[in-house]
This record gives sequence, C-alpha cells and structure tokens, in this order.
Amino acid sequence: MKKGDALSLPKGWEIKKLGEVCTIKPPKKFAKEQLSDEEFITFLPMADLKEFNHYINPVQIKKLKDVYKGYVYFENNDVLLAKITPCFENGKLGIAQNLKNGIGFGSSEYMVFRPGANISSEYIYYFLSLDFIRNEGKYRMTGAVGHKRIPVEYISNQNLIVPPLPEQKRIVAILDRVFSVIERSRNNAEQNLKNAKELFESYLNRIFDPSTRSGQEGEDWEEKRLGEIGKVSMCKRILKKQTSSTGDIPFYKIGTFGKTANAFISKEIYEDYRSKYSFPKKGDILLSASGTIGRRVVYDDKPAYFQDSNIVWIDNDEKNVLNKYLYHFYGFCDWNPSRGATISRLYNDDLRRINIPFPKSKEQQKQIVQKLDQLQAETKKLEAIYQKKIEDLEELKKSVLQKAFNGELS
Repeated sequence: MKKGDALSLPKGWEIKKLGEVCTIKPPKKFAKEQLSDEEFITFLPMADLKEFNHYINPVQIKKLKDVYKGYVYFENNDVLLAKITPCFENGKLGIAQNLKNGIGFGSSEYMVFRPGANISSEYIYYFLSLDFIRNEGKYRMTGAVGHKRIPVEYISNQNLIVPPLPEQKRIVAILDRVFSVIERSRNNAEQNLKNAKELFESYLNRIFDPSTRSGQEGEDWEEKRLGEIGKVSMCKRILKKQTSSTGDIPFYKIGTFGKTANAFISKEIYEDYRSKYSFPKKGDILLSASGTIGRRVVYDDKPAYFQDSNIVWIDNDEKNVLNKYLYHFYGFCDWNPSRGATISRLYNDDLRRINIPFPKSKEQQKQIVQKLDQLQAETKKLEAIYQKKIEDLEELKKSVLQKAFNGELS
C-alpha cells in the first residue's frame, strides 16, 4: 500500500509500518546462543540470491566462526532483500529456508526481515515484491555512485495492510496460484519467442553452413574469403574537435551506429573527405567492428559520416555477391573478434579471412534473399506478438499484486 492511500478496511484489518511488524536486521548474537563456533551454517553470497527468488536455494556451508564477523545473520523464514544498487532495483529478494542448523550468514548488503507474531513470511515477501517499492526506492538511495544503498528508514516506514493471519495465508495462496499460472504462460511465450528466432536461424544455417547446405542446393556454389570479394574499407578519421552537437552532417559513432546521431560535422569537411577518401556506396553493408560487433545497416546514400575503424564495410562491386545476400550472411556469422588492448574489436584482417559461401547464379542469390526477407519479416511479427504477451503478463502480475495489498483481492 502506498503512503497516503486511504482505504476502508474489513474488521480486524490494520495498517501498520513494516518496521512495526518485522524485526529488521535481528542481532547476530542469536546465532551464538544456539551454535558453537565450530558448527556449520549456510552461507549465502549475493550472487546466490536470485531475482524474486521466492525461496532461496542455499548451496554453501561454512563454520560459524568463519562468517560471524563481516556478514549478516538470518534464520529460516527470514526475508532477505538486497539493499545495494543495482541488486535492489533488480529485485534480489527471497525467503530463507533449508538452512544448515536453521541459521545462515550472507552479504552485508542484505536487509533481513524477521516477521513478528501473526505475520506470514510469504506475505512480507510479496509486499516487498511490489513494483512501487523499487521504483520509488531507487530515488531514495544514498551513497557514492555504484555503491548506493536503500535507507532502512525508507523500507521500515512503508505502510502495510495487515489482515488476520488466516487471511494473509488465503491471500498468499491466491497469489501463489495466480503467479504459477502467469509463470507457466510466460514460459510458454518465451519458448515460442525462442522458437520463432530459431526458425529463422535454422534457415540461415541451411544456407550458409557448409555442413548443412551440402547436397541441398541444386545450383553450383562457390566459396571465397570476404577479402577476395572486395576491399575492407573505413572512413578517414574525424578528430573530436571537428565534431559538434549540432551541424550539417550526422556523424555516427559506434554507440549511435544504426540509431540517431548525437554528433555532427560541417558540410565542408564532409564534402572534402568524401571526395578524397574511402566512402561507402549506396547499398553497401556497414558493420560495427567494436562494441556490439556485427551490428549492421544498409547505407542508403543519405549524407552522413562514420567513425573510422569502428565502422567498416566491404567495398563490394556485387560482381560475385549481392549486397543483400552479404547482409544476411553477416547475420549468420558468429563473431569471434580478436582481443584489443582495452576492448573487443573486429580487425580488418579478421574480416578479410571470413569465408562466405554463395551460389554463382545471381538469380539464385536473389531467390535466397527473397526467402530470407520473407521469413525474417514473419519472424519479427511473431516476436512482436510473443514479446507483447510477455509484457502483458508482467503487467497482470503487478496489477494482481497491487490489488492484494490494497485489500481488493477476493
């Protein structure tokens, strides 16, 4: 329930602060009251706490004496919430169960909630799963960049509708059932989305992978290195001082490749450089050689300039291979670039050495491109449908959860 919301509650229901119904960060001395230093307990590093992990799955054990200092203590049925960015925003959250000797220790970046009498751990877990907790919380975080944490006061002062324990359990049971159905539907949609992508990829493999293409094509095929079908080219370097945030000609850096440019060069520089140095022709496939390697666009001949070395192309005269065929071939490639000094990149020699199989007949190349274009369009339609379904299911999940904590879940 958001602060300030006024609701008419059934008899026996109350509105309380979360800090009133839970002990937040219970003292670790309780562990030593139950176990000796040599006894084993569960150890849960941050990496082992998954996002919205209803019940945690502990896999590590350590001696109590080895974790007592520097780590946070919890017990079975305590609720753990990551308090540091980005783990908090990502929803790292779960209920502790199946702990060795009933006790666990873990990251100091956990916020531990121990529900009081007549409060269900599952009810608290679902409350902390509410979308607004994270959306509002990220603006309340304090600390240095990269190490921001959610203040305990933000969480402890959240208003919580507290029905009687039997009603809490009824609400939790409904949420469990609804979320189970949503999760199954989501998994089905994700599998369908995966299948749609694999359908197109399988056809790419059939065309471009020699091991799957062998014996399937009736026409004569040839294989060449990309360096044999055209020169690997790039634009001449543009210095930073030659660019500006506004101007005549868009300048596409690697981060804006295929998107909207946020840097520009003058028309004079553009015309001078284009007349003197390498420049793509209409239809050439521009390829990102750094960052997200293999991202590609077809150059449409509109005035633009491209960052040197990070955006390259094959200066292809289409004597052997059509540009549209080359475009789909790039989509098949499993880019495995050399390692640069500071970043991964695709060097010119890497590109030159790649083998491309193609039918000698241009007509057959056109037929393949037509089939790939059609299949890709159909695949994108299916992807859009399944992606929308996944998004709708996520919104339904949020809606049901919000109703539960507004006292509206019948």
